[in-house]
Amino acid sequence: MNDLLFPATRDCTVLMFIGEIAAKTGLTVKAIRFYETKGLIEPVRSGRYRTYQQRDIELLVMIREAKAMGATLAELQGVIQYRDGAVDWARIRPFLQDLRQRLEQQRQQIDSQLETLGVCLEQLAKSNTTA
Repeated sequence: MNDLLFPATRDCTVLMFIGEIAAKTGLTVKAIRFYETKGLIEPVRSGRYRTYQQRDIELLVMIREAKAMGATLAELQGVIQYRDGAVDWARIRPFLQDLRQRLEQQRQQIDSQLETLGVCLEQLAKSNTTA
């Protein structure tokens, strides 16, 4: 993950349009709009336009990274909330800790499977030399 994941200490009042946000997050405009319809982000409305702040970049990067690690949108919808117009990062932290634990368990399972596969390959190699 990168430094965009940490809640900003930078100026959060700079407003950006969706194309700029897409470029900064690596997400498509369509994905960003989809996340908005799902209630995951709450851009500011300026007339007909949506405008985004640094907090939106941070949240979108977190969503992108969490999804890449196996989190579902339903899970994210359950934990992403806003309090007084700000993302409630304290609510997201336990979810990310749980996600980390799930990934650790998956890694242990994969390590065990790799070990089993290694034993099988060794047995095959021995049987080929004795045949």
